[in-house]
Amino acid sequence: MIKSMTGFGRGEVVTDQCKISVEIKAVNHRYCDLNVKIPKKLNSLENAVRSYLKKSVNRGKLDIYISYEDLSEHADCVQVNEGLSREYYKALANLSELLDIPNDATALKIARMPEVMSLEDARVDPDSLEETLLQTVEQALLQFMDSRCKEGNHLKEDILDKLHGMEDRVSEIEKRYPQMVSDYRKKLEDKVRDLLADTSMDESRIATEVVIYADKICVDEETVRLRSHIKNMEDELIRGGNVGRKLDFIAQEMNREANTILSKANDITISNTAIELKTEIEKIREQVQNIE
Repeated sequence: MIKSMTGFGRGEVVTDQCKISVEIKAVNHRYCDLNVKIPKKLNSLENAVRSYLKKSVNRGKLDIYISYEDLSEHADCVQVNEGLSREYYKALANLSELLDIPNDATALKIARMPEVMSLEDARVDPDSLEETLLQTVEQALLQFMDSRCKEGNHLKEDILDKLHGMEDRVSEIEKRYPQMVSDYRKKLEDKVRDLLADTSMDESRIATEVVIYADKICVDEETVRLRSHIKNMEDELIRGGNVGRKLDFIAQEMNREANTILSKANDITISNTAIELKTEIEKIREQVQNIE
């Protein structure tokens, strides 16, 4: 199966203790580049997430967004800085004695002092969450891979359609070549007649010139190789798998053959057809860049 490098997937798992959500987005990339954005309290599980994803993804730039919500009864807790509280109380008592005023320090007043009390998340044991996290990643990955496969199938069908069109254009070039040689022979004979008037023509010299011309503009080797590349790409698309890099190489070879045909062309029909070939090859190359 052909897979696109672009895709999206989302997963969410809710337990009595927590809710974990994972989103995966991807675009083209030459290699496998994973950018994992994970809550600080789950940092120790990042490598587990990376290892899990790399089993299924070979190419593409992936952004993985992970969110965590604690649903336990002790999700938030109030922390009291006992040492600092005692220091505040001592300072207030000393101030009362120094100013000879009543010491009216209360727990409420001390609690309002800076950094005496703070609201903190309950401590989380990351290891206990690994199974739940990877289960969520699996959900997102399944959806992500499904979207990649669907997009990959569309790319495959479109490229195959373009390859069939290329075969038709190669056939047009092959059919046009003999007519181009015949036209050249007729043009050469007419020119010689005009120059020599009643003098008889040297048929052997005409034939030699036509052979030299035919050899110069011959594109048989190029069309044969181009057909071979088209067949090779079709086979790879049908076989499927991680063929993106190979398809890109084949497209480069196709472009080389089309350039040679265009450079040899001494005929407006073949030139136009070769330009159409190059246009289709460029479209294929752009699409191949998105295949894993």
